[in-house]
Amino acid sequence: MRRLWPTTVRARATAGAVLVVAAALALASVALLGLLRSGMLRNAERDAEEQAAAIAQLAAGGRLDRMRAPLHGADFVQVVNARGRVLRATPNLAGLPALGPVGSPRPGTAFHTWRLRPLGGEHRQRVVQVTTQTPDGLVTVYVGTSLRDVDAADDTTTAALVVGGPLLLALVALVTWRVTGRALGPVEAIRAEVAEISDRDLHRRVPVPPTGDEVARLARTMNRTLDRLESSGIRQRQFIADASHELRSPLTVLRTQLEVALAVRDPELWPELISGALEDTDRLERLCSDLLLLARIDAAQPAHSVRLDLGGLVRDAVDTRLGDRVPVRVDAEDGVVVEGSELWLTRVVTNLLDNAQRFAAGGVELTLRAWGPPAARTAVLEVHDDGPGIPPADRERVFERFTRLDDARSRDDGGAGLGLAIARDLATHHGGTLTAGESPAGGARLVLRLPVATPAPVTG
Repeated sequence: MRRLWPTTVRARATAGAVLVVAAALALASVALLGLLRSGMLRNAERDAEEQAAAIAQLAAGGRLDRMRAPLHGADFVQVVNARGRVLRATPNLAGLPALGPVGSPRPGTAFHTWRLRPLGGEHRQRVVQVTTQTPDGLVTVYVGTSLRDVDAADDTTTAALVVGGPLLLALVALVTWRVTGRALGPVEAIRAEVAEISDRDLHRRVPVPPTGDEVARLARTMNRTLDRLESSGIRQRQFIADASHELRSPLTVLRTQLEVALAVRDPELWPELISGALEDTDRLERLCSDLLLLARIDAAQPAHSVRLDLGGLVRDAVDTRLGDRVPVRVDAEDGVVVEGSELWLTRVVTNLLDNAQRFAAGGVELTLRAWGPPAARTAVLEVHDDGPGIPPADRERVFERFTRLDDARSRDDGGAGLGLAIARDLATHHGGTLTAGESPAGGARLVLRLPVATPAPVTG
């Protein structure tokens, strides 16, 4: 049965429409035939009942000799007494016995449907039976009318439905097939366009129909998805180009130092040359670690998440720092608990402090507070320095990868322009934000906001 059901949307819509119309047509046909039959049957009964009542009144008054031939709407009349003797009958029933059973009928009116072949041939007869009391006892009057008109109407209507029903279903199937095809045409155009788009054709877009319906919204959503894919591809290619450029510089310097060390035969110069080569090697190692971390973040690889006391994490990160150029003053509130990776959040704090140390003149200040209602508290970590600060036009650009506002100074300090970019990506990965502003001391102000973890449930 599953194999017989159509597989395409167009075919399923057509089949569904045909089945619904077929069921509705069947119910309507049954209802129409029933109403037509009952209406014509009531008309036949009414005419026969009127004549039966008139003849019953004549019999009750002892005037059956005044009975006339059946009027329009009646085919025969027969009057029978309680013993089954035919008292009066129309010529077409001459010589026939009583139509009804012999017995002691009760006064009243009844309706029967009989088939009297000498009278109606293949057509049925609707017979009205009226029993009344007369001076000679109970008398039953039978008045019959032919149902040939009812049968003919049934046959004609049934034939029309048998012929017209399939034609109507065929018309419904054709219209549904065409309309569904026109409705799905834009979807097929979208599918065909997407099928031809490769990783080198991300600038292409699917056609948007001018209908403003669900298909048009689907096309617009698809184009927005292609926009994001194109932006991601451009960002990835730019990242590869920038990474290649950053790696090429220390590799060139390292190669030069090694070639010089190989050419110089004086052993006293080798320690200096090897020390310089190790520094460039450390720089390459840090850069490769940063690139691997960015690759993990871009791939949305999950990190082990635990509940952390952010204040304790900040103090530990500051205590493990050795050889800072300027002192770091910490003012961290206790009990600020967040959920996240201890390694990655430590990396965020370290990168913020490294950036502040690189530009600070006399000191760095780190504060941590929790703000907001109890149900939606936010941990706010701020790092201030008293350096030159970040111009307002560059406060978003500093979070782009491989961005240096002071290129020469950053290269001397070993920076590759990835520290703040990694910090923001890690903050976003933890559901937070990282923004830049101006410190009260005139330097840079970096603000990290993270959602505070909900209190752990108390178990009994």
